[in-house]
Amino acid sequence: MDLVWIWGEAFLRWLHVIAGIAWIGSSFYFVHLDLSLTREGPLPDKANGEAWQVHGGGFYHMVKYLVAPPGLPSELTWFKWEAYATWISGFVLFAAIYYAGAELYLIDQGVRALSPWSATLISIGGFILGWAVYDGLCRSPLGDSETVLAAVGFLFLLALAYGFSLLFSGRGAFMQMGAIIGTIMAANVLMVIIPGQRQVVAALQAGKEPDPVHGKRGKQRSVHNN
Repeated sequence: MDLVWIWGEAFLRWLHVIAGIAWIGSSFYFVHLDLSLTREGPLPDKANGEAWQVHGGGFYHMVKYLVAPPGLPSELTWFKWEAYATWISGFVLFAAIYYAGAELYLIDQGVRALSPWSATLISIGGFILGWAVYDGLCRSPLGDSETVLAAVGFLFLLALAYGFSLLFSGRGAFMQMGAIIGTIMAANVLMVIIPGQRQVVAALQAGKEPDPVHGKRGKQRSVHNN
């Protein structure tokens, strides 16, 4: 059993690292792609910009549609599984180490006398609270100003970090904050970006004009994830 645990933990750690690299790497690529878009010359109908790139012995012609193209291609590549794999592997690791070993890693009796179950429930509640407040801020009028939203969001994270430092061990509080930020990022993909894109696809398939709010909201959350 010890050997199974050792190899299982190693597999999860590597899966988490590799999936995270794939996720953040693709996100960085699309940020770069957006910054390299040009509007020179004729563009297809409803296109917002284009970019020519060369890599691996070939040329790539990228065209971005700010809301949606006039029609859908037969195949679409969805960028989501990198985020899901990163969060799932990370949460399983977090649970296996910090929940199963809460008395050793998550709890410091000198900080707060917590039972393993209460510490686990507080931790999970922190994930839910972090996402709920962040999502609420983005959907509120504060979300119209990225500067104000960033300032309020930063203060919220500081408050969370201080609160968890009064509940958990130093190591536990540090990892809890990282897990909350990772949860917010993954939830952006699962709860906002992908559902919005699916609604755009559904509108196009129904012959309707897609609501531009989905693209705007998805872009905002995608930038936040970087």
